[in-house]
Amino acid sequence: MCGLRQMLIEGNNLSFKYPHTDAYVFRDLIFEIPGPGFHSLFGPSGAGKTTLAKIISGEINTHTGHISTSNGQGRIFYSYNLERLPPWCSVGEHLKEVAPPSNKDKLHDLTHQFGLEPCLNGRFAQLSLGQQNRANLVRYLLQDFDLLIMDESLANVDEGTKEHIILKTKDMFPTRSFLYISHNVLEVSKFCDHILVLRSPRKIPQAISVKGQDHRAGSPAVKKDLESTMLEVVHAI
Repeated sequence: MCGLRQMLIEGNNLSFKYPHTDAYVFRDLIFEIPGPGFHSLFGPSGAGKTTLAKIISGEINTHTGHISTSNGQGRIFYSYNLERLPPWCSVGEHLKEVAPPSNKDKLHDLTHQFGLEPCLNGRFAQLSLGQQNRANLVRYLLQDFDLLIMDESLANVDEGTKEHIILKTKDMFPTRSFLYISHNVLEVSKFCDHILVLRSPRKIPQAISVKGQDHRAGSPAVKKDLESTMLEVVHAI
């Protein structure tokens, strides 16, 4: 399945506004997100990135229009910044408990690569914000998923560690799909394959697709190409 460029998510004429408001977040939005791969939702604050993520994951279902998935890929998880783990057990105990038997062999590698080994005996509340977000991400990566939405999931993580985690995640899960949400244009341009740029509902089209650099471990990023992608993303807004 690795290397397939088959359609994962398709949105047709998607419209949504929150209750008791007149302003649309989306109006007749049309978009495509291929899979597998490391993709992104990008746009200014208020453009609807989190709202669209929750629609795709099924947490919001009051929209009009249609969301479709292909290849039977229906196991979609949504992770977000500041999500919490239970306080009554250690981080390591919780991760062992939630890991399906078939995925328990990934636990050691993930906690090692994410720099969490010193945190496993501690409680979640004792961790820094960056450690909490890394632990929460490991919880999701241990599951059997087809698409994992990462809504600012690596916030409060230093840039070097964040890059290592993203590259390691891409290496470990080459046949899975990821939708990465970040306000950092450098991050999405460098690491993501397909970037869906969300714009104001007053603009037509409301979403523009940009091809990212899809940087991977062992292949140095070309500064000129990265700057060109960043400029294209910014201009798309």
